[in-house]
Amino acid sequence: MPINPTIKSFFIFLLRLGHRMTTFFSLKISPPHVFDKIISDKEFKPQARCETVNHEISSSRRHLLAGFVGSLAFNGGFAPLVAWAEDEQQDESLVGAIKSLFDPNEKTKSGKVLPKAYLSSAREVVKTLRESLKEDPNDMAKFRRVADAAKEAIRDYLANWRGQQSVINEESYVVIEKAIRALASFYSKAGPSAPLPEQVKSEIISNLDTADQYL
Repeated sequence: MPINPTIKSFFIFLLRLGHRMTTFFSLKISPPHVFDKIISDKEFKPQARCETVNHEISSSRRHLLAGFVGSLAFNGGFAPLVAWAEDEQQDESLVGAIKSLFDPNEKTKSGKVLPKAYLSSAREVVKTLRESLKEDPNDMAKFRRVADAAKEAIRDYLANWRGQQSVINEESYVVIEKAIRALASFYSKAGPSAPLPEQVKSEIISNLDTADQYL
């Protein structure tokens, strides 16, 4: 966006005025000859006076420049710079989102970078299995629904990630395997319709909570 013509003209005027004032006061100032006999060299200090005047002029120029900058900001003179900075930030955010979308990996809560597909599958196992263990078994319809979701998540997880070298040594993989083994071991001994003891349930939930910390 172009700068307001009025602001531009005012800025040029200030520059010319400051130049003329500096030129005028930079001339050597000396006391009139008529006072030579009255004022001694020690009492009259033209250099100090010049320094004082120059300091006042510099101060005045700073105030004028500050006023101009304030006027420029007030009239929207900095608006293009602000808009440009905002556009740059939006572009960087968009690029980051696109890269994240196509990146096959993802950073976990613990800071590790693992395959997105693995993390999605493992999180689904933790979520659905935890819900099924906390669900009231007396509400058969709801219990069956969450139990089926957990079984489907476990089946998908084992089919795609069991024994995979890329994740087999990960903490989340190890504890999820412990949870699944504990569940399978109990039902293989007690039967598919046996109620899960609180001790076994607590052990499995503890493993799922640990896995969640690494996902």
